[in-house]
This record gives sequence, structure tokens and C-alpha cells, in this order.
Amino acid sequence: MSRAMRALPRAVGLPGSGATFRLLAWLALAAAVGMSGGQVVNAAETQESPGLALLQKMQQAARSLDYAGVYTYQQGNVVLSTRIVHVVDGTGERERVSLLDGQPREYIRHNETTQCLLPDSKVVLVEQRESERFPAVLLDEGERLPGHYDFQVGEEPERVAGRVCQVLKLKPRDSQRYGYRFCADKETGLPLRVQTVGSEGVLIQIVFNTLEVGADVTSEALSPAWNIKDWEVVEVPVKEVDLASEGWRIPLPPGYQPLTQVERKLQRGRHFKQLVASDGLSSISVFIEAYAEKGSPSHEFGLLRKGALNVYRKRIGDHWLTVLGEVPADTVRELAQRTEYVPLGVP
Repeated sequence: MSRAMRALPRAVGLPGSGATFRLLAWLALAAAVGMSGGQVVNAAETQESPGLALLQKMQQAARSLDYAGVYTYQQGNVVLSTRIVHVVDGTGERERVSLLDGQPREYIRHNETTQCLLPDSKVVLVEQRESERFPAVLLDEGERLPGHYDFQVGEEPERVAGRVCQVLKLKPRDSQRYGYRFCADKETGLPLRVQTVGSEGVLIQIVFNTLEVGADVTSEALSPAWNIKDWEVVEVPVKEVDLASEGWRIPLPPGYQPLTQVERKLQRGRHFKQLVASDGLSSISVFIEAYAEKGSPSHEFGLLRKGALNVYRKRIGDHWLTVLGEVPADTVRELAQRTEYVPLGVP
């Protein structure tokens, strides 16, 4: 087995091939943060919805500004810190993301090309796709959001990372999604804090602790922490698929539309097909894998929850179906229970 194949489970946070929950969670996150279309809504829509205009301003700031800082991800007892450097030059967007907790790891991005650096294995995993993460906020153009959320722009400013910011609250109009609370930098529009909100309060918070914007951010800070000249470079295999044409009937919740459908080849010959759908802010991933008795213990059936992340797993014929997302439990449960597989040629 090559260094790259041995490294892949560690790249996705796995101690071994049997940790299905963590594998799917990482893939869902990877897909969700990689699918920002960056499209701009038209002027009439933004005039009708100042909140949507503010969201679009946050998205544009995240993509167009030079900035560097450290932000913290917090969910329950889990607290993780990340350093980010983002520079826009004549070649487009360039970004370096360094994980400061847990196993050392960096992500180096140049436009649609992302390199995941794994120093323990001296491997560089390369994937070709748009790659957006915090502080980017939108997963598509956002035009459907006013139909599913109530927007409230706060009048009283707040202060985050030493900067004054404007609050924007999004309250869901149904039970299919969580709410959100943003704080956008008054000077630049850059999101300084993003919170995912459920009935019990704040479920997830991502917040800048330190931040520099503008001329003080230099391209030298984009260089990797390690000399990767002699590391093994591996292209992560991803192939586009059409699940509907293969016989899958996946009834997405109101407001959600497909963003991507791909097949991923992992270690030991395992294949996952994945559909990612979004309403513009929240996302849901549907994973399909060939059924196998081994590696699928009974406790992985039904509903699993990890903070704001809900997972529902079931068997459909000769397949495992897993629905996963930072959405309410009923959303993933209902989607999984209503999904059908009708092989080609069967009415």
C-alpha cells in the first residue's frame, strides 16, 4: 500500500477504515466548503432584501480581500483553532489554511486547486474543485434564502476581534433547517463571527480571534510550513455522476437544490457516491455505498447525532444509504426514509 493510500484515512480524520461516521462527516464538510458558486444576485433582489445584500457583501469580502488571522471553531466541548491567510493577486485567489490543534495539517489553495499537506506521511493530496470555507458564507447565489428564512439586520453594533461589526439574524420559516447569526465587519463586510442556532441555542460558532486586513498581509505568508519538494503528490480521484439516471429517487427538502454529484474512490477499493444539496446556507450530503456485511455494525443503523451534525443510515437493497448534514434530525431522517432506488428498466 502506498504512502498516499495509508495517509488517506488520517487525512479525513480516521484511525482506520471502519470509522464510517467520521469519514462521511469529513466528506460532507469537504464538499460543502468546496461548493460556493460565488454568483451575485441581481440588484432588484438585494434592494428588496437588505439582509440578503449584506450576506452577498460578506461573501464578496471573503473572496476579494487580503486578510490573515486565527479563528476558532466551537461545537459543544470541541474547540479547534485555525490560521488562515488569503491573498488576491493577478493569478486569482491564493489561500493557506493551517490547523493549529490535533494532527499538523495545511491546505494550500490556488483558485480551484487545493493541496492537503500531510507531514506525518509526507504526502500532498490534490483535488480540483472550488474550495470555499469560513469566512465565506454562501454555498450558492443565495436567491432562495428569503423564501425560507426571515432576515433581521441589527441596529446595535457589536465588537469581535477588536473590530466593530453589524449583526444579521436569519430565522428559519420551517423545521427543515437551523437558524444563523452573523456579525459582519463594518469597515470591510468580512464575516467576523458565524453562529448556527437551534431551539436549544447556539450549536456551532466560528469566530475570528485575531485579524489583519489589507496591505499588511503579504504573499510570503502563503508558503507551507514544510519543505514538500520530495513529498509524494497524489491526485484525489473524483468523478461526476448522475444519481437520478442510475435509478435513485432522492426527495430533497423544500428550498434545497443539488450542488454536486460525484463518486470518490477511497482506500481498499471502497467507492462512495455523494450528492450535496443546499438551500444556500445549510447543506445536506447523501452518500451511497455498496452493501457489505463487514465494516457496517448494527449500531450505525438509524439516527446518530454529534452536536449540530445529524446522520441517518439505512440499507436500501444492495446499498448503504447515509444522509448527513448540520440540519435538524427530522430533516435527515425523512429524506433517508423517503429515498428510493429503482433500477433501470423497472417502472
